[in-house]
Amino acid sequence: MTRIKLLLALLSASTLTACAAAAPGPDLRGQFAVGSAWGSNRSAYGQFLAGQAALLNGSNAQAATYFDEARQLDEDPGVLADRAFTAALLAGDVQRAAAIAPRGADANEQVRRLGVLTRVVDLMASGKGRDAQTLLKTETLGFPHRPAAVLLAPWLAAAAGDNADAVTRPELQGDRFVQFFGQLSQARLYERAKRYDEAETDYKALMAIENARGLFVEDYGAFLERRKRQADAVALYDAALARDPDDQGLRMARDRAAARGPAPALPTDKQGAAHMLVACAATFASERQSQFGLAYLRLALRLDPKRDDAWLLVGDLLAQDDDTAGAREAYAKVAPTSARYVAAQSKLAWSYQTGGDKEKAVALAQQAAVAAPKDRDAQITYADLLRANERWAESAAALDPLIAGEGDKPDWRLLYMRGVALERAGRWTDAERDLLTAIKLSPDEPDLLNYLGYSWIDRGVHLPEAIAMVQKAVDARPLSGAMLDSLGWGYYRQGDYQTAVTKLEQAVELEPGDPDVNGHLGDAYWRIGRQIEARYQWQRVLSLEPDAKQKAEAEAKLKNGLGGPPAKMASSQ
Repeated sequence: MTRIKLLLALLSASTLTACAAAAPGPDLRGQFAVGSAWGSNRSAYGQFLAGQAALLNGSNAQAATYFDEARQLDEDPGVLADRAFTAALLAGDVQRAAAIAPRGADANEQVRRLGVLTRVVDLMASGKGRDAQTLLKTETLGFPHRPAAVLLAPWLAAAAGDNADAVTRPELQGDRFVQFFGQLSQARLYERAKRYDEAETDYKALMAIENARGLFVEDYGAFLERRKRQADAVALYDAALARDPDDQGLRMARDRAAARGPAPALPTDKQGAAHMLVACAATFASERQSQFGLAYLRLALRLDPKRDDAWLLVGDLLAQDDDTAGAREAYAKVAPTSARYVAAQSKLAWSYQTGGDKEKAVALAQQAAVAAPKDRDAQITYADLLRANERWAESAAALDPLIAGEGDKPDWRLLYMRGVALERAGRWTDAERDLLTAIKLSPDEPDLLNYLGYSWIDRGVHLPEAIAMVQKAVDARPLSGAMLDSLGWGYYRQGDYQTAVTKLEQAVELEPGDPDVNGHLGDAYWRIGRQIEARYQWQRVLSLEPDAKQKAEAEAKLKNGLGGPPAKMASSQ
């Protein structure tokens, strides 16, 4: 689990005070009302409308251009200045945003505060640490930026050469988020000052926090590596990997320490400040204040353009906002040498898959799998995309090395994935073996029970055992239309048509748009003599975008029924 995920999980459990209050924050793109300042300047108004449309479509960079042009054209550009600043910042043009940040008394107060923070960060990024420190001390930043201002203070002090303030731990009364990340900053700056014992005291204090230690393991491990204590670092990483064996970052750190490779360098002033901003951005994201989260990430990347976790989160936020091009650009920024490369490539690949470019999606996933042959997530993503594109045999083959590498007790989920792929590829004997092994490893998993149970039912074999499996799945998930369909189809195969109708009617209520479920109900109706309703269900199948097989079967039933006389007409009909 990445540190960003750990932070989000920690925040979602309400264990920390977030950078902003829990109430939803304002949408930075839409908070400014259109005033009456446009007069007869139709050109400025047109640029404003174009910018508004671009912003609502997630095209932040294009919106920034429109708003800035409108701002320059209009005689009273107050509202436009707010919009131009916000759009430039969300688009990642921090220098431009800092230059036009609203400063006057008439500016929207919330935007003005963000503008101050933007100017502070841009000054620091430009090598003007003392000016940045002075500006932050001059301007008191309140909600929701106070935590960020407090956490940036020691790094600004370090950039300004103020060594005393640099090692002063940031504090904000009652805010555990600031407490934790302030202690991390102090540990790093103590280490820079060669006050190693005090630095380690801080790191150990962070490791003692039960539900937060995972956020800081790599930081403490890097400290140990820099102190030439590789054995201690390996032990620390091993303990963390025992809790989270799939964390690629921890795995890479452990391998580096074990090989006595070069230790990670201490973060620079800019990198340390960027870390604090990314942490704050994650809190905003956890509070569903995505525009503030994106703004903070843009600021962090102004300080540290190669920060991969920030690019990954930028991509996620832009994808949520339907800015597909922006999200792809962000994911593509993650370097192949990064521990987050596989995650980025996976998100990039799925972006192309959902966008309809399936060949590109599979190609990207394949590249990641080849580049990281030992990375479990990379191989699973590749297999999953092959499955999504109905390349069943290739999907199963992609899973073979993973399953073989896990020995006698492979992950049941991998066996389930491969079993599905093999079944769809027409290799039922191999598929059944995988599914049976998976059930032995996880006998209560509803999806697994339902898949094997339905596969047996559809083939007309092991019916009592199959129905018992599916019933167990339904008991676990009584609102699953798919599982109720499997159960109803099991009773149908046994010849208990009345019970089949009862279960299949429940399934159709839950899954009204599924061609198979509607077709099964039609078959059951026919068997109890309800021909009109049976034909209605088969006709409905044709209206639900069936595949070629479903369409052919429904058309044949509408023409010929089920090949034999139905049962006597039910009295209810």
